[in-house]
Parts: sequence; C-alpha cells; structure tokens
Amino acid sequence: MKLTLFLLCLIPIIVSGQDTISFMKEINAIAEMEKQSASARTTKELSGASHNFDVHHYRCQWHIDPNVLFISGSVTPAFTMVQTGNTISLDMQKALVVDSIVYHNNSIPYDHHGDTLTILFPANINAGTKDSVSIYYHGVPVFTGLGAFYQHTHAGAPVIWTLSQPFGAKYWWPCKDGLGDKADSLDILITHPAIYTASSNGMVVSKVVDNALATTHFRHRYPIASYLVAVAVTNYLVDDDTISVGNKSYRFISYSYPESAAGFFGQEQYAKDAFRTFTKLYGEYPFASEKYGHTQIGRAVGMEHQTNSFMYHTSPTLSAHELAHQWFGDKVTCGSWSDIWVNEGITTYSAGLYIRENFDPMFYRTFLQETLNSVVSQPGGSVYVADTVNGSIFSTRLSYNKGAFVTHMLRWVLGDSTFFRGLRRYLNDPALAYGFARTADLQRNLEQESGKNLTSFFQKWIYGEGYPNYQANWSQNANHWAKVKLNQTTSHPSVSFYDMPVMLEFRSAARTERVVVDHRYSGQEFNIKLDFEADTLVIDPDLWILSKTKTTQKLPSSTGADIIHIYPNPAPNNATLTLENPTGSRLFVRLFSSTGQLLYRKDLATAGQNEIIDLGINKFPRGVYILDVRNDRDLKLIKKIIH
Repeated sequence: MKLTLFLLCLIPIIVSGQDTISFMKEINAIAEMEKQSASARTTKELSGASHNFDVHHYRCQWHIDPNVLFISGSVTPAFTMVQTGNTISLDMQKALVVDSIVYHNNSIPYDHHGDTLTILFPANINAGTKDSVSIYYHGVPVFTGLGAFYQHTHAGAPVIWTLSQPFGAKYWWPCKDGLGDKADSLDILITHPAIYTASSNGMVVSKVVDNALATTHFRHRYPIASYLVAVAVTNYLVDDDTISVGNKSYRFISYSYPESAAGFFGQEQYAKDAFRTFTKLYGEYPFASEKYGHTQIGRAVGMEHQTNSFMYHTSPTLSAHELAHQWFGDKVTCGSWSDIWVNEGITTYSAGLYIRENFDPMFYRTFLQETLNSVVSQPGGSVYVADTVNGSIFSTRLSYNKGAFVTHMLRWVLGDSTFFRGLRRYLNDPALAYGFARTADLQRNLEQESGKNLTSFFQKWIYGEGYPNYQANWSQNANHWAKVKLNQTTSHPSVSFYDMPVMLEFRSAARTERVVVDHRYSGQEFNIKLDFEADTLVIDPDLWILSKTKTTQKLPSSTGADIIHIYPNPAPNNATLTLENPTGSRLFVRLFSSTGQLLYRKDLATAGQNEIIDLGINKFPRGVYILDVRNDRDLKLIKKIIH
C-alpha cells in the first residue's frame, strides 16, 4: 500500500514554479504507522478461503451511514466450482455477524468459525457448475491499526472510508481475501443518507433517492483483487473531468472534502501529466472504458484502489505513485506478498520517471540519491519478503526504495528501449494481464524481450541481501592508456560478488570521457584508451548501481618509453613480462634455452597500452634461459632468466 510514506523516499518535490518541500518527516511518520498496522495482522490474518471455487462476480449491497461505525447488507458471489463438493469457505472476520445465507431462495446452514465462513450447500455442486449464494450480515468492523473500515470526521462532517491492503478486506465484507482469485467484475450498491455522496470502484450507473436515503450503484467490469475494492461516504464534492492523451479522452472523476477542494482538485494536473507519461511508457490505461480519479480520505496515506486511488492529498509524487499502480499492482497484481516489490518498487521508480520528465532533472538526481541513501543505511535486507506476517511487507527501505533501485538497475543492464518493451510485455502477457504475477514472471518476460539470462541478477539483487562497494586503483601511461583495477566488496555475506556493467568516467579540467566495463570479478583489470591525460576517475557517475562507497586512487605511472620489467627473476615458478609506454606498433618476444633452442614466441600488436605477458617458463625444466624482446622501432632487449 502506498502510504504517503511511500511517496518515494524523501525526495524534494516541486509544488509551484519555484518552491520545494521535503516529505521526510511525513514519510517517516507514515512508515511507522504502516509498520504498526501491518504488524497487527499476524499469521491468523491470512486467507482461509477454500480453493475449490473461482469467483466471477460480487454483487455487494451495503448500508453505510458515516455517522455510525457500522455496516450491514449482503454480498453475493457468483462462482464456478473447481472441485465437486457441498461446501465453500470465504474470509469473514469473526466480529461480523451473519444474519442468513440464502441459496436458491432458501436459507441454508453455515459455520462461522474464527475468521472463516463455511457455507454448507444442501447437496454436492459438480465441478464446472456456475452458481451463486448470498450472505446477509451486519457488524462493527474491528479497528486494525490503520483501519480497514475507518470512521472519523473532517471539518465536523462524518466520513467512513476503507483501506484493505494487505489482509483487511475480510474485516468489513465476506470475500476471498487473498492473492489468487480475482473477481471478473463488481456491482456495488451503497445505501447512505442522501445528504452525503458515495465513492467506489468503477462508474456510477444510477443514484436513486428515496426520502432521506440514496442508493448509489457502481459498476466495474474488469478483474479485481479483493483488497482493491473500496468505498467511502461523506459530504464529498465531485469533479467530473477528462484527461486527453493524443486524440483520446479518459474520464477523470475525483471526490474531495469541501473544505480542501481548491487544493485537492487544483493539484490534479500532476496526475494528468503522470497519466500521459505512463501511457507513453507502459501502454494504454488498463481501465480505459471506465475512469481514473482520486478520493480524499482523512489520514496521511494513499492507496491505489482500482480506478479510484484514496489519498490524503494530491502531491506530485503520491499522485504519480498511485497512478502507476493501476498498471503495476492493479492490472497485474503481485501473486504473493513476498513479491510486493513487483508492485511497489516499479511504481516508486515510475514516480521518479514522472519527476524526470515533468520537472527539473536535478530532482530526478535527488530522487536517485535519496533512494540510494535509504537502502544503504543498513548493510542487509532483501527485496524479496521472506517473512510476510511481521510488518516487513511494507518496508520503505526494501520493498519500496531497494525495489525502485533494482528496477533502475534493470533498466541499466537491459538498456532503455529493451527495458520498457520488457515491462510492456510483462503487463500484456496473456498469463498475467488482469491477473497475478510473481518475481519469476517478470524475469521471464524481461529475458524473452532481451534475450539475456538474468538469473544471476535476480538471485543476487532480489533474493540476496545487501549491495556492493567499489574501489579502483588506476594509472595512465605516456600514451594516455589508462589501466584500472576494479575491486568490489559486498555488505552482506549472502552475495559474494555482484556482476554488473560499471560506468567509469575519466576527467580533466577540460575533458571528460566515459567507458562502460563489464565487471565480472573483484580485482579485474581493464586497459582503456583515452585521448587526454586524466586527473580524476569517478565510478558510476550517474548512479546506475546501488552502492554505498565508490572510491578511486590514481597510482604514479612510469616515465620514459618502452620500459620493460621481468619478474620474478630468478623465477622459481613462472615469470611475467610487462611493457610500459610502448612506442612501436608491434612487439616480438622470444625465449631461448641456454643452447639457443627457441622455446616460446609471441608477436602482438601494441596500440600504446601497457602490456602484461605470461612467459610460460614454468613449463620448462630448471635452468638458464635467454629472453629476446624487440619492437618494430628501436627497442632491443636481451635478458637472462634463471628458473
């Protein structure tokens, strides 16, 4: 879920032409609140719904008065039996009271034990059979920390709103409250005092007023996970607008408290700009035939309810983050809370992309740096959530910020066009679109699009913990060839080495040149041809790699031309020849026995870089050998080697 906390880690945001504000304090407060809320939902909160049926449609008829913390009504799931049987089980919190279960116009028995409602049909229902059943109920939903069903006031007016992620839907309505079965569609009918306005998923198809009560009918015709179903009732003002993208218009409908409507509606341009950005990057808005919009709620949180994000205020980052969830989280939903980063990391990064495209680029750099700083503030932690019941699902540092930076690094590894094509492929994968996905599904689609094997990347960056640190020793010869020895340490023992492309930037007062090297092991050496004398080396200048420290040291280089070293000599095992500052274009190396027999020869082109040559003397018996080294200019060296 996207609490304001998840507004993208501490990044300064433009709120007017010149002003910026920092959300650091707000984010930290929200993070703590969400941590407490998630911690309150332990193992017993996981879904107890049975897997012997698939839900196609929910028809929900609710009576809600924002003056009273109470809900009553009925929920009718239409379903298909997957296995023949005479029972199905749904999730329903024990504080809710079942009035009756009606099946084919008759009341039937049930068992409401703990948070599981088991319905007992009068006979077996065969596998493949379509059917439905109605659950009539009432009750006072239990407060769960954040409040799955929340009642309070704003400017003296009462309001009720819901927020069910991750395990909270069952606290206020009977459903399959898990990640595995989306209903194909919804009809929600909310009966409420006529002086108030209701907000929910999808489109309003009717509002019927009967004396002091009104019934608002919302229709949603896209697959939806239970935790993305939401309702809110208060004295909302409604802004029915459109977003234009090219030649097409999309409905944009928002609900605001009257006392804050000017600011709430006034900042909707951020969402509209983000809508155009994400349509360009990810494809058409997933719920194009209905709407997108915002509903104001009274806590400093945000939640991407399908077609209708509930949020405290419409800041640029929060608006972009929740909108991106309509693609990543709503159209394709993580198939396990262990894979929450697939929702949260990509959308956190998407808000950064929105900032890059719509604001000054320096704010994008700030976003990257603050995201990085958050992650490296501790040495361990994986993006994959091994423990989903103790508050770690909504780790700002890991699920959101490390997930965002891992997404950023995938873009670096794959390249821009391949990366975005891969994300669109993932969103449109027939096995995933409007369904559920795991980390492996994202990896599969990115591999299919790129042709690259990403196993090492995902194993280390998603399932492993920590991050790399870099240190480089480098020198530059008289011909401007730079030799770089790139070392790496890791912050956590779960990963011994991160193989990554690494950008190296060489600088002088007048020149800058960048080179990308394929770093495969610590201590790897690279010879790089430059056209100038550099005084500084910077590792990863554009922040493509999640790393805390990146230090470099320039070593003194030899002066003069054609400097040859042979070491060790005597050579108990092997011997190495080094050539610094070569002047010729060809080098000829010959090794002779003491009797003049040619034992080894090597001819190579010397473009100006320093050379290191293994003489292979360890293959020969002990004795005295003669080394003859020449180039195609004036170099001539004859040296005795003792082995």
